[in-house]
Amino acid sequence: MSEQESCKYHNPEGKQCESKNMGAGYCFWHDKNIDKSGMDLSERLQNYAADGGMMQGLQLKQANLKNIRLVRRGCSVGYDMRDADLYHANMDNAHLFNINLSGSSLMKTKLNNSKLHKANLQNTNLLGVKLANARIDNIKIGSELQQEAIAKQADLENDREKAIDNYEQSEEIYRNLRKTAELDGLHILAGRLAHQELVMRRKQYAPYSKDRLVSKAVDLFCGYGESPMNVIVFSLGMILFCAILYFIFGIKEADSIIQMSLANSFVDNLYNFFSTIYFSVVTFTTLGYGDITPVGFSRLIATIEAFIGSFALALYVVVFVQKTTR
Repeated sequence: MSEQESCKYHNPEGKQCESKNMGAGYCFWHDKNIDKSGMDLSERLQNYAADGGMMQGLQLKQANLKNIRLVRRGCSVGYDMRDADLYHANMDNAHLFNINLSGSSLMKTKLNNSKLHKANLQNTNLLGVKLANARIDNIKIGSELQQEAIAKQADLENDREKAIDNYEQSEEIYRNLRKTAELDGLHILAGRLAHQELVMRRKQYAPYSKDRLVSKAVDLFCGYGESPMNVIVFSLGMILFCAILYFIFGIKEADSIIQMSLANSFVDNLYNFFSTIYFSVVTFTTLGYGDITPVGFSRLIATIEAFIGSFALALYVVVFVQKTTR
């Protein structure tokens, strides 16, 4: 087929589609001006894919692709449908194992009861996608959503209105995926998505506002309830920090003061430091054995540490139970 007779669409690697030009320069599958609304194209697209047709950049707005099966049997790599436009398409009950839809638009696409195992959805527009009872185990959505990247760039350009709009869209997408993951029993994925959902909400607050700072502190402290390890790391850091303060300001054991002193040998100072660590652990966990007591400024430090410690331990129990009972 001559170059004039062929579709002029080129995939991201520069390869030209070899399907027949329909007269406007593109083939049926790549011509966005052909209205495919409601057209039942499931079988035709399956045959086109099986015959080796170029699957990137397909223009399938509002097409009926219900029950479509795009699975490459016996092949470890799925069909490559990058940059496809599937806006408002009906793909209910589709089987799309290992498919690559990166850079595509699935905006308002119906994918109810569909199988999307190992689908690549990186940089894909997932706003409003319908995923009721869909299987999304091992999907790839990348480190950030398409709208999330746009929002970050808008923030760099000081366009807060655009940034907030895209952060709102990102929050909606993460919430939708999180609910689907929960129903699918994918609790680890659901936890990650729940965290990202709340991060997107935080970024809608004004920079350096009280709400944003409090939200960031909660994220650092416990990952919005999704990271028990954050609580442990914070607790260990708090214990060590307070131990250093006790080492500087001194604590009392019997009739002697445990404190850093240049007059002491290195071994004595090291022994005293370990004693302050012991006291810090006892204070943080509110055990209060009474063998060592704070003096002077160390009393204020001990009061603050005990308050934070009781709160941190209670929070750790809540976060741990939440993670283990999902």
